[in-house]
Amino acid sequence: MLLDLMLKFYVQAQIFFRRRDGASGIEYAIIVAMVALVIVAAGAGLGDKIKSIFERVSNGMTGS
Repeated sequence: MLLDLMLKFYVQAQIFFRRRDGASGIEYAIIVAMVALVIVAAGAGLGDKIKSIFERVSNGMTGS
């Protein structure tokens, strides 16, 4: 699912950068929204992993 989303984003980005006419503010807002969604989707899965790493480090420091 994420790979398909990234592929669609890549294709749309290539189309966007090859166009010769100017982009409107709406198009920039859509691109920013898509990038934000990708960041949120990637960050949601990483949050628990990062938290567990910091908990292990914290427990290791107090155990010494």
